[in-house]
Amino acid sequence: MERKHALSSVTHLRRPGGVASDGPGDRRAEQARTRVRLMIEITARAGAYRKGLVAAARRLSPEEAAILSDLERHGLQVPQLHDVLCGGHVLVDEPRLYEDWRFAEVSHERLSSHHRDIDKALYPDIGMRGYVVREKLHGRTAQGTWVQLEKTPAAFGGRKLPSVSDLRHLMDYVVYRITRSNVGPWGLSRMTERRPLYLSPSLAVPTSLTPPVARVLTQALRRIEESDDATAVSADLAARFPPPDREDLTGELGQSLSGRAGRGLFGNSEVWVTETLSRSAAAVLRESRVPPAVPLLQPGGRS
Repeated sequence: MERKHALSSVTHLRRPGGVASDGPGDRRAEQARTRVRLMIEITARAGAYRKGLVAAARRLSPEEAAILSDLERHGLQVPQLHDVLCGGHVLVDEPRLYEDWRFAEVSHERLSSHHRDIDKALYPDIGMRGYVVREKLHGRTAQGTWVQLEKTPAAFGGRKLPSVSDLRHLMDYVVYRITRSNVGPWGLSRMTERRPLYLSPSLAVPTSLTPPVARVLTQALRRIEESDDATAVSADLAARFPPPDREDLTGELGQSLSGRAGRGLFGNSEVWVTETLSRSAAAVLRESRVPPAVPLLQPGGRS
């Protein structure tokens, strides 16, 4: 099924070994890169980042745009983009992203200590370098995919001797131990693996309630429903048409909304509009609004 969102239409990057070709796919990819650049520029105006973020966004690769756009498609808002760029640990309840983010030309297997409950032989952690993400690291979880951006790439493992990059990575780890914050490409984030940023959580999971809890919860839901029974007609007429009497009100809890339900891309961020001042409009506004004097009528009808 074709994705509707422009950010998620980078179809030629979706599978390992995918080859870019001229055509609609390239146009959609460029639209995705442009949109992600605008998101980064917007969040850079309101947040504190290390220098060079906007310049790096101008060199954003299609693979980087695909990853960030997928996060946006799964509910990432502009204010949350700050934590992602600063190294926040992100969980997405979508296992398919693990394979979608494996790009044949730029991805490589990595060692990490994240999510040790996952079989790393079956699902190795995947790294990727870029101008904005610096070092992107992602892997599988029991329910989906995790991703985190790092300031410094590391290549531990095997018989390789530690490099300068590995030593810098160790320094970032020391900063993490001191500040309890992840060290990302453009700042620090408190969204660690123990306190992650959770996107598209699977809420519609069946759970059982004890009878006393279910009884109290049902009573509370009925009180809320009665207090919310507001109509545009008179109270006498509204009483003649009560809402449907459902036996189990608690069964409606936890049902997730379909589509891109929620607060939208900008969430609770401050959105502003910058416009060029119209000289004509300014001249009209500067004019005096005092009404003209009305002559008084004297006795006899003469002014």
